[in-house]
Amino acid sequence: MKPALEFPVELLLMAQGVRVAFFDVDGVLTDGGLHFTEHGETMKRFNTLDGHGIKLLQKAGITPAVITGRDSKPLRLRLEALGVTHARYGTEDKGPAAQEILQTLGLQWSEAAAMGDDWPDLSMMRRCALACAPKNAHAELLARAHYVTQARGGDGAVREFCDLLLMASGRYADLLRAYQT
Repeated sequence: MKPALEFPVELLLMAQGVRVAFFDVDGVLTDGGLHFTEHGETMKRFNTLDGHGIKLLQKAGITPAVITGRDSKPLRLRLEALGVTHARYGTEDKGPAAQEILQTLGLQWSEAAAMGDDWPDLSMMRRCALACAPKNAHAELLARAHYVTQARGGDGAVREFCDLLLMASGRYADLLRAYQT
């Protein structure tokens, strides 16, 4: 069965050597809204399509990494459930945090992709081989992204980006086929 998704060849070529994908959280893995209980606890809504995309990246040998300006128990629980082991919390300057993860993994910026939605994400996105933004990102990120998703942050944008990386890696069709047997 032929995959239904298609991406421009230029994007696939840019993403071909990606071995690590950096993700922001608020506005990327979530819709960017902050929900607080009466006790001041933060609640977050995550999309299961995005979560499955992150798991598929791992199956394809692409390491997902999260760098976020905030920290919360729901986020840590979600990342743990997804098997994400490379995460930095409470980090506004994301470039150095991404560099640290790259060094840990023994990778270069040319092997990295990033997805962000606001100014703090620019320092990591501008160095990566492929920069992505959800369609509801700030205008400055939309202008600098190599790819803008059709989905909004928290509503499948991460999955769309993961699908692009999976296609570029040549693993998309094989992974899809495994679910059709």
